[in-house]
Amino acid sequence: MASCNLTTLWPHPGRKGTVILALRSARAVEAGITIRQTEKTPLSDYHQEHAHRQKEVRSVTTSSSPIEPAPRFEVTSLGETLLRLSVPAGTPLAGAARFEVYVGGTESNVCAALAGLGRRSGWLGALPDNPLGRLVLRQLRAAGVDASAVVMTTGARLGLCFTEVAAPPRTIQVVYDRSDSAAARLTVADVAWDYLLDTRALHLTGITPSLSGSCRELIKEAVSRAREAGVAVSFDVNYRRRLWSPGEAAAALRPLIAEVDLLICADRDARTLFGCQGEVGEVLEQLAESTEARWIVLTLGSDGVAALADGQHHHQPAPATSIIDPIGAGDALAAGVIDGWLEGSITEGLRRGSALAALALTQAGDMVVIDRRELEEVLAGSNGRVLR
Repeated sequence: MASCNLTTLWPHPGRKGTVILALRSARAVEAGITIRQTEKTPLSDYHQEHAHRQKEVRSVTTSSSPIEPAPRFEVTSLGETLLRLSVPAGTPLAGAARFEVYVGGTESNVCAALAGLGRRSGWLGALPDNPLGRLVLRQLRAAGVDASAVVMTTGARLGLCFTEVAAPPRTIQVVYDRSDSAAARLTVADVAWDYLLDTRALHLTGITPSLSGSCRELIKEAVSRAREAGVAVSFDVNYRRRLWSPGEAAAALRPLIAEVDLLICADRDARTLFGCQGEVGEVLEQLAESTEARWIVLTLGSDGVAALADGQHHHQPAPATSIIDPIGAGDALAAGVIDGWLEGSITEGLRRGSALAALALTQAGDMVVIDRRELEEVLAGSNGRVLR
């Protein structure tokens, strides 16, 4: 039998949940081997289906024709990572004498949380080739995130974010200093697309297109290329009013959310940007009219998280928690949802997302420090007991 080389294109965790086996060898026909495209396969059925197909593949290959590996990553993301300078509790920004320094960015925060859960994650962005940029790289790598395709730029700057986590009745203050940062200068030509799309899912957010015109084109291109490559896209709207107006954001984001597979949106953003009205279920239904996503997740703050998945409504209450630092909790929630999405379970995604968000609130810093065992203990109801 003539040897052949098989490529497995990973299943699409959203509406395009197919497994395609493609023959790359020109001698396949001579070998009498026929590989056909399967019917659409829900991700929840994938493991059983994939195991069956692995057996089929091995039965038609020899030791000289290995199966090509699965995608390098389970999740990749593209965006800006900043340094956050936060004043100590009880200190107003206007009276700051010292700052606590954290590395964070919504996309890399999600990657870090998923890496902590054992998921293969990779982040791509641009950093200045100086000590601050290298500080960010070290932090991401320490979190288990692959950053080997990051663009290191000379003569560029790192975006900064100053925060004051104030107690009521004062509000949390956020001041950005990120104009013309290395990330804001990213273009389509800068991206290692083979790296970014070597994944089961690509996670994007509405923050990146707010940074510059080139970033707006970059995210449009990322969605387009992902769809062409059969890579599932998750998208967190993540509106930041200090970066652009509601009108600007809505005009840029509507075409993007129309083509994603998993849409995450805060209830307030759905109402502010897309004009949604009514009860939570009605807001979800209205969002569904604007997107092809099979899963739509609506975050509700202290009221938990709701979802519309394959036509079914779901709700997960927020667990009790203490708030030490609220920054990054939404990204932790998104990571939990994606973790469940990769397994085809909306209920697990909502449970894990709510638990991760609650954990993030109890930790200082943007990136939640977590592993699979701790998450399972929280979900099982350890409730702060001393574990020995």
